[in-house]
Amino acid sequence: MKKVVFVVSGGELGDPAFLREQAATVAPAAVICADSGARHMRAAGIVPELIIGDMDSLDFASQKYYEAKGCRIIRHPRRKDETDTELALHEAFAMAPTEVWIWGALGHRVDHTLANISLLVQGKEKGIDVKLIDEWCELFLIDRRRVLEGEAGQTVSLFPYGGPAVGVTLTGFEFPLTKAVMEIGSPYGVSNRMTAGKGIIELDSGRLLAVRYFRPGVFPGEVKG
Repeated sequence: MKKVVFVVSGGELGDPAFLREQAATVAPAAVICADSGARHMRAAGIVPELIIGDMDSLDFASQKYYEAKGCRIIRHPRRKDETDTELALHEAFAMAPTEVWIWGALGHRVDHTLANISLLVQGKEKGIDVKLIDEWCELFLIDRRRVLEGEAGQTVSLFPYGGPAVGVTLTGFEFPLTKAVMEIGSPYGVSNRMTAGKGIIELDSGRLLAVRYFRPGVFPGEVKG
């Protein structure tokens, strides 16, 4: 049985209504906020079970607000090895989920975005599906056969992560591949598109970082009627 935990970081989220809709559909076992990710939850009208971090970007009034709502807060010192999002992810792992969805992990801070992408590796090491998600897209690692359920026209970009991806086969995409080798520094896997409601990604070894946009042909910063 699927058990999903939401982790909410303080980066870009998009429309909080999308998170609220997904929470209503998925019914996460818990919502854990990394520091200022709690602001997103207030906008979405959701009270998290836990807020964790050094609290350098969540004001005292907000902390008291959530404590009054019964939310537990774990405070860490500012000088630490882990990011607040990593601390929240570790709390999520302790709940033995099958999936962790990390919201608010992308945005204008490229260094923070890269740090959050690297956290996907911890999920693979633990056998837990972890993805970064916002209103626009989702990012996840693939190290075995993966079937994407979606719709024709969705943009899916694939990049080798941590080394070459060997034996890559793509079925149901505008640009198919058969037993290809994808090397770091040769990003020809960008901006592929699903041709139907299902796309199949297979590889023999290595890892692929996948970026899938939910709305065909629509990307952040663009408005299309």
